[in-house]
Amino acid sequence: MVGERKGRYVVALGGNALIPPGAAGTAEEQMLQVRGAAAQLAPLAAEGVELVVTHGNGPQVGNLLVKNELARAVVPAMPLDWCVAQTQATIGLAIQAALEWELRRLGTGRRVVVVLTRVLVDPLDPRRLEFSKPIGGRVTEQDATARADDRHRYAAQPGGGWRRVVPSPEPVAILEEAEIRHLLDSGAVVVAAGGGGVPVEEGAEGRYFGVEAVIDKDLTAALLARHLDADALVILTDAPGATINFGRPDQRLLERVTPAILRGFQAAGHFSDGSMGPKVEAALRFVEGGGGRAVIAHLDDARQALAGEAGTQVIQK
Repeated sequence: MVGERKGRYVVALGGNALIPPGAAGTAEEQMLQVRGAAAQLAPLAAEGVELVVTHGNGPQVGNLLVKNELARAVVPAMPLDWCVAQTQATIGLAIQAALEWELRRLGTGRRVVVVLTRVLVDPLDPRRLEFSKPIGGRVTEQDATARADDRHRYAAQPGGGWRRVVPSPEPVAILEEAEIRHLLDSGAVVVAAGGGGVPVEEGAEGRYFGVEAVIDKDLTAALLARHLDADALVILTDAPGATINFGRPDQRLLERVTPAILRGFQAAGHFSDGSMGPKVEAALRFVEGGGGRAVIAHLDDARQALAGEAGTQVIQK
């Protein structure tokens, strides 16, 4: 971007935060949530801040998998990497439309560009062979047994029911990183690495191919933020921040915390693997890797969180 840099932020929107509690997840409901986020992010972009917006897609991919099951006798089911790519496009379109409208209202001509993003995983990563990440809706044990095969595995879930489980390997490299950087430098607001990125492995002669896995979007956001030399990684979700002693009378929101102290709370088991755990790990990786600040906050508190006035602020001192 021409002129003095006013800050570069990578902002990660949670997939669950895009579907309100109790909502059906219609396009209209998700657009309404996205518009709320865009209204808070657009003023920063209008001031010249460089923004990369990433997003989750868990509920949205889950909905696609349900459609796969219901329509399997009519149309072919699509592989998981295709489902991730589809949700990158649809959620990206919603973010693009909402941000562009808000920027136009603020009198700026900045463009919003959505980048279909592939993320490389290592076939030798132990997590590549661990079927541990639940995706899709809950089914009965009978249905799980009927649907299971070499590519589709199911596991019983806490609270009842069975869900499909897939590997969730570490993100190694973001293949479109150079293009994202170029777009930022040209002045665009970039939407990229949605859903953790489309997971790919490198085959013979450098050819990339999709794999049946999902990548944690917060870990990908942390990797992207580090590689882009971002000033802050901001993780917006449906919780006010990282809380210790959750669900107990002495529960407490961590407002300002160093990586060392947060690592201690993490080691003590305060953050669930299925919810706050990956967000805390992503924040730690970014700051420990040299990033200036990481923030975990509620989607509705985006502007205050970016200003350091809400959420959990993870800083070196």
